[in-house]
Amino acid sequence: MDLLPILTVPDPRLRARAKPVTAADTDRVRDLAPQMLATMYKAPGIGLAAPQVGVLLRVAVIDLHPDDKPDPIILVNPEIVAESSERAVREEGCLSLPGHYADVERPARVKVRFQDLTGAKREIEADALLATCLQHEIDHLDGVLFIDYLSALKRNMILRKMNKEARLRGNPA
Repeated sequence: MDLLPILTVPDPRLRARAKPVTAADTDRVRDLAPQMLATMYKAPGIGLAAPQVGVLLRVAVIDLHPDDKPDPIILVNPEIVAESSERAVREEGCLSLPGHYADVERPARVKVRFQDLTGAKREIEADALLATCLQHEIDHLDGVLFIDYLSALKRNMILRKMNKEARLRGNPA
């Protein structure tokens, strides 16, 4: 299985809003999902959105148990349809901001509506790590990064480090 390159900040595609998957995209998404999972497992990570691999379609994959017994969730056109007023803080990281982590406050529980690879409509209710991961990956589909929830000071510190790392790799920002 071919692995996909994971885009890192400051790549502008990470800030683009992904397009809804339509019937015309079915074959592409069926091929893309297993590649995204393989890429996520290799990284290693627990979630990956299509924009992170340069595909601007509303597709994300999640697996909270990649080392134990894999239990992947493939989300096509996911949307948050309900969220709790209760908030939770959890440390987040991102494959597109490697090595950078910060505490992010989000709704503690969410309900997400999505389609699976067959096109069937599904819903999932989640709390704890899964709720955070769902929100994080859906944010990617809207061009939002976890650093957008941080104070300007913290966000700018991370962005400056990422830009410096990109320059050192020979990829000027």
